[in-house]
Amino acid sequence: MSVASVISVLDDDPYVRAAINNLLESRGYNVHTFASAEEFLSSTDSSDTSCVIADVQMPLMSGIDLLTKMRSQGSATPFIFITAFPDEGVRVRALDAGAICFLGKPFAASDLMQCLDRALAPGHQTSS
Repeated sequence: MSVASVISVLDDDPYVRAAINNLLESRGYNVHTFASAEEFLSSTDSSDTSCVIADVQMPLMSGIDLLTKMRSQGSATPFIFITAFPDEGVRVRALDAGAICFLGKPFAASDLMQCLDRALAPGHQTSS
């Protein structure tokens, strides 16, 4: 793990943002949290992000729409999706769009950390 890795956490639920923030900071990551995709995109932190952990369902712009937009702009930033509604069709869409992992809430901290390790590894691969 690179201590300099910046992880952006996007979720409209402040408790989820805080929990993930606390977990990642306890593991030595620099964490930036955002309540929406729009807030993330308007932030200067978006260009410094090593990985995005995003809720699938957020108001205005979904996590998958954000991933699609960033890919269309040439960004290769790894994405991990989390969702309270782990629908198979949405999982397939997320992985097809280029997500590294797709986790249903609630998820184990160890599962998120495995996804993050995979996302930050050189030559990362997508997975379910």
